[in-house]
Parts: sequence; C-alpha cells; structure tokens
Amino acid sequence: MSTAATFEAERKRLTGVAYRMLGRWSEAEDAVQDAYLRWQAADHGVIEQPAAWLTTVVVRLCLDRLRRAKASREVYVGPWLPEPVLTPEGGERRDEEAENFADDLSLGLMVVLERLGPEERAAFILREAFDSSYGDIASALGKNEAAVRQLVSRARDRVRAERPRFRADPSTHTRLLGQFTSALAANDTSALLSIMTADVRFVSDGGGKRPAALRVLNNPEEVAKLLLHIAGAKGGVRQARGMTLNGVPSLWFEDAQGYDTVMQFDVADDLIRAIFIVRNPDKLAHLNLH
Repeated sequence: MSTAATFEAERKRLTGVAYRMLGRWSEAEDAVQDAYLRWQAADHGVIEQPAAWLTTVVVRLCLDRLRRAKASREVYVGPWLPEPVLTPEGGERRDEEAENFADDLSLGLMVVLERLGPEERAAFILREAFDSSYGDIASALGKNEAAVRQLVSRARDRVRAERPRFRADPSTHTRLLGQFTSALAANDTSALLSIMTADVRFVSDGGGKRPAALRVLNNPEEVAKLLLHIAGAKGGVRQARGMTLNGVPSLWFEDAQGYDTVMQFDVADDLIRAIFIVRNPDKLAHLNLH
C-alpha cells in the first residue's frame, strides 16, 4: 500500500478523533490535513505502526489548537457549543452500534467533553470512542501508562456525573421532537412543560452573529417562554425538517428572516433534560441546509 493510501485509510478515523477534541468540523479537517503534510515528510522506514503514529500527530496538533483557542473562547459572545455534523460526516457506525455512536458524538456529550482538560479529553476520547490501548494513548500524550489510566478514570467519573446513566433510543428522541413541534405550533406552554425535566437546561449559540440567549437558562417556565417567542418572532418559522445530527434525531428550521437554527435534545427518563440550539452561521455553513 502506498503512503498516500495508508493515510487515506486512516483519514475518517483521524477526523473523528480531531472533531471530538476540537468541536469544529472545519478545524478537524485542517488538523488532519496538517497531519498529512507531516506524514508525507516523515521517514516511513522507521514508522512501525502508521495508525498509532498518525493518531499521535493528530492528537498533538489538536492539543496545540485547543491551547491557542482558549483566549478566543473566553471572549466568545454567549455560550459556546460544538459545531453539529451530519451523522455520515461524523463517521456513522452500523445499526447495531447506533446507541454507542450517539453516546460518542451527541452534542450533550460533546458539551461535557468541553469541560475536561485537553489531555483528559484526548485520553477519554481515544479510550472510550476509539478503543485505543493505554500504551498508544501514553505515546500520543507523552506520558506513562499509569498517568494515562488516571486521566481516563478521572474523565470517566466527570462524564458519568454529568450524563444520564441510560441513553434514550432514537425513537424517544423522535417522539419528543414531534411533541415539541406540536406544542410550539399550538403555542401551548403546558404541553412544552410536560415534556421537560424540572432542571431542564437551554443552551443557545449565536456567536454574536444571530439572536440567542447570552446565558444558559435552567428554569422550565423561562425556557418555554423563550421557545414560544423564537417560534413566533417576526413571522415565525418558514420551513422545518428533521435530520440526524451527531447520531441523534434533531430539528432544523429557517425563520422568516432567513436565519437557520439547528436544535438537539438531551433526553433522560423520557423527558428533555437539555436543549441545544446552534444559530451561529459559521457553525452551520458546512451542513448545506438549503
């Protein structure tokens, strides 16, 4: 196999690693392309395990990008959410692995991963999403295996503390989406409240480029009021459709101003426990929604 073919065989996996670390599909592709340039310039005669070598390069490139991005995240307007991806772009797994795929890539999990330190995040992603060995992770991070095991363990504890123990199946998401859109169409506050948990969180990312809440809301009445306002503001919704984003049934709609919005729920106990809305056009352009 040629060196180019060897790289291309790994590109999808490497982009999946980079996206989970960076939360931006465009940046993930850039990181993988940078890795390709390094691969081309490398002495392949001394590389015994190309996949592990490439993973190490991508992880280190992503860690550098995360450190550089810290300052820009601190001045970002409003809450920051990951860039949603269409499921096939994100490396869709086969049907029998659908639940695991959603756990790996859902916006709910991506938001939790954002709260981990860069090395914790890398270790958790490589171990949990890609089943990398502790030895390979240690090589990628420049640490010993004991330190990596501690990183993974700490990250697991933090993720489990913030994520529901049992994941909802796609049919539950689809049913709640239907009830949600019906409640919005009927302007029914009670119906909205009936499908949300008492501690529901509403996180919207407009990036200062589209109207969005500038803080995380966690009062059900306040969330319902804002949702009904969004649905009816300035002419209401012009068109809408369901789609699968990050492995989870999601909703896209365009309002009368021509602004795009994608919405995804985090579900627990058959209720909506979090609502994620991305309106920043920079994070939606790659989806080709029109």
